[in-house]
Amino acid sequence: MKTSPQKEKSKIQIKDLFDRKVWYKLDLSAIVYPTLQRKDFSSVYRLSVLLKEPIKPDILQQAVNMALPRFPTYKTAIRKGLFWRYLEPNQRPGPFVQKDIRNFCMPMPFKANNRYLLRFYYYGCRISLEAHHSLGDGTGCMHVLNTITAVYLRLLGHEISDGYYVKDIEETPHPEELEDAYMRYANAKVSPKRPGEKTYRVRGTKEPFYTFNVINGILPVQDVLKAAASYHVSITEYLNAVLIYALMKKQESEWHFRLKPVKIAMPVNLRRFFPSKTLRNFITMVYPGIDPRLGEYTFEEIVTQVHHYMRYYINEKFLRGDITTNANTQRHPLIRIVPLFIKDFVVRQFYTKVQDRNSSAGLTNMGVLKVPDDMKPFIERFDIYMGQPFSSRTNCAIISYEDTMTINFASSIVESDVERYFFQKLVQDGIHVLIESNRTTS
Repeated sequence: MKTSPQKEKSKIQIKDLFDRKVWYKLDLSAIVYPTLQRKDFSSVYRLSVLLKEPIKPDILQQAVNMALPRFPTYKTAIRKGLFWRYLEPNQRPGPFVQKDIRNFCMPMPFKANNRYLLRFYYYGCRISLEAHHSLGDGTGCMHVLNTITAVYLRLLGHEISDGYYVKDIEETPHPEELEDAYMRYANAKVSPKRPGEKTYRVRGTKEPFYTFNVINGILPVQDVLKAAASYHVSITEYLNAVLIYALMKKQESEWHFRLKPVKIAMPVNLRRFFPSKTLRNFITMVYPGIDPRLGEYTFEEIVTQVHHYMRYYINEKFLRGDITTNANTQRHPLIRIVPLFIKDFVVRQFYTKVQDRNSSAGLTNMGVLKVPDDMKPFIERFDIYMGQPFSSRTNCAIISYEDTMTINFASSIVESDVERYFFQKLVQDGIHVLIESNRTTS
């Protein structure tokens, strides 16, 4: 079959992105993640798709090899300069498909895996992609996973269309896909300060190194929608309130001199408010929560608090100000000329002593994932995991596909009290929950 001149031209242009001397400056969010790198921690997350037939690893490897060049900022290695880090095209062999492991989202050393910041796994009917957050956020990486899955299905002989999260692997990437979208919209007239105070932290028994505990809840979307509607809030607001409630119950069950505020670190997808096709990081954090020092909260009061917080803070004006606050730090002429090792020390200290203590847990909701109609018959569900927490706590990640929602908790502590309180509350509200876990005990 002959290739059209237009598609042949696209192949040449994609190849040029790797042949010529190009490099990509880390985006505004990505700057932080390498700074936090430790022997026992990397900012790694996982996306998975569960198909309806067992995976053929040799075909999956072909799909990875064919599709990954379409995403030049993901086929990269991280490098260190005098003043900043950057991504450069990676022409080494790989990344190679591997059989899945029990304790996933392990630390990702920058010089391992032929310097790739991606890992691909298979197990049974599941394809999993792990990515370092320096490359992009969950939305960007979902394009990579879904495109590879579509190519995999085509290699098996199925007709799969492009669209939604599936990219045409023969087209040239749009310039916006490669941009640091933060800098385009960091133009508010003021830089709002961020309130910060120490919040409640889960006290748990730290697991041995390389142990990663996962608890998955699989729920009907209609059940969750009905429960959220009974409180007159959105699904995201409802689930945030349930997690705050679970954390509050956990804090009350422990010995404490005095109660502390309970807050959730929730990423907001800025593409909803600022038009951009970027496949890199384009999120910012908001912190819904309650302060038990003000008095006892019923669940209805928590839901109301979260609802009004979300409606007040999650809008174009506040988010633009938040982006500008971040960007102005990077733009400062003195900071630009400070050597990288000093920047690393300052950022690490700030994150450890201030930023990480500003929330009790993390929760991200990717919302409803859509795929081309001719791809639907082959897919059972999707999963997302936030990866190992920076400190001893639990993180929660949510994604929906068709009428199936998966709520995935990830932690590196022995106790699972927060998860138990969370799912018990869902059941009390009439939601049917199927639990899966890699824990041997709970």
